[in-house]
Amino acid sequence: MAAEKPHMNLAVIGHIDHGKSTTVGRLLFETGAVPPHIIETYRKEAETKGKGSFEFAWVMDSLKEERERGITIDIAHKRFDTDKYYFTVVDCPGHRDFVKNMITGASQADAALLVVAAPDGVMEQTKEHVFLSRTLGINQLIIGVNKMDVVKYDEKRFNEVKEQLSQLLKMVGYKPDSINFIPMSSFVGDNIAKPSANTPWYKGPAVLDALNALTEPEKPTTLPMRLPIQDVYSISGIGTVPVGRVETGIMKKGMKVSFMPANKEGEIKSIEMHHEEIPQALPGDNVGFNVRGIGKGDIRRGDVCGPADVPPTVADEFIAQVVVLHHPSALTVGYTPVFHCHTAQIACTFIELMKKLDPRTGQVKEENPTFLKTGDAAIVKIKPTQAMVIEKVKEIPQLGRFAVRDMGSTIAAGVCMDITPKQMR
Repeated sequence: MAAEKPHMNLAVIGHIDHGKSTTVGRLLFETGAVPPHIIETYRKEAETKGKGSFEFAWVMDSLKEERERGITIDIAHKRFDTDKYYFTVVDCPGHRDFVKNMITGASQADAALLVVAAPDGVMEQTKEHVFLSRTLGINQLIIGVNKMDVVKYDEKRFNEVKEQLSQLLKMVGYKPDSINFIPMSSFVGDNIAKPSANTPWYKGPAVLDALNALTEPEKPTTLPMRLPIQDVYSISGIGTVPVGRVETGIMKKGMKVSFMPANKEGEIKSIEMHHEEIPQALPGDNVGFNVRGIGKGDIRRGDVCGPADVPPTVADEFIAQVVVLHHPSALTVGYTPVFHCHTAQIACTFIELMKKLDPRTGQVKEENPTFLKTGDAAIVKIKPTQAMVIEKVKEIPQLGRFAVRDMGSTIAAGVCMDITPKQMR
């Protein structure tokens, strides 16, 4: 098997009806991920339902309910290849009720393609999605100004939308000068795979070229090693074998490690990946490893393995920036939902609502609010009900993000800004 191209997760974001699904369908079609005859079938079906321009969108919206309603609900994972990368598309719904899906999508994306319709320009969700992308750590952005065919490929209109977007991007800390703004039409196919004759005034790259120009996310090998435990096995003749994915740093044979919050130490005897023994493991590797000095009952899922000299941080309490995605009423001090952070699931209490932020700009709107509701962004203080490993997002981003769940749905998502560590010794 030939070496795989580097992999990137691409979130496609933007306001409802601005053409996200059509854009993704067109990308899959242009890169050969979806054969022409499938598109043709969808086109015929779309015409019979009087939705002629939806054939590319339907490639993504394979759920029947979505076709009937004409909106995207699920996050469909689709793969396509460019010359340089293979991409997994995380198609993020733009519809208001589905912002919570957008979070799960965006939090695992390496880059985002923001689709903005030329006739409408910046809308409510365009702002929200840009702010969320920033909060969730997406640093690479490509902007597609879509539906240029509708505004008759008017350069003036393109520049107006570009200016609106530039203001918005600056506000949240992106640099518009380093971002590609591409005038396009996903329906017609302008500037998706190659430059279009309909926009002779545009000299920049087509979407596929802009995707090729993204930089591969660096493997965080220089950070301290962190491996959240997924499972622990006891294998006869070998001993205790924890299993998990290396998130940061390098795990090496012979390394002295510490498991937190279990507060146990041991030495790595061997590391195994795909049933083969390896001398070291890098970020992204799923491994099983045998540790001298650790019994099966000592550690469990949700514990994190790190070097004994820089052990994982156990929080007594922490300060976080959160976005409330969906709460039936209001969230107040004392609320104790379950926090999902790496492989840990731990009930945590909101002990202080410190500041309410404007979700469009990130500026402080209110000090010490009495409650938070759906759509609010805030800085809060959290106290885990039991020992929990979390890291500052600025130091080890992979272990600094979390989702908050209650009553079967995602209530909020956030990042850890600061920690009061628990003394473990």
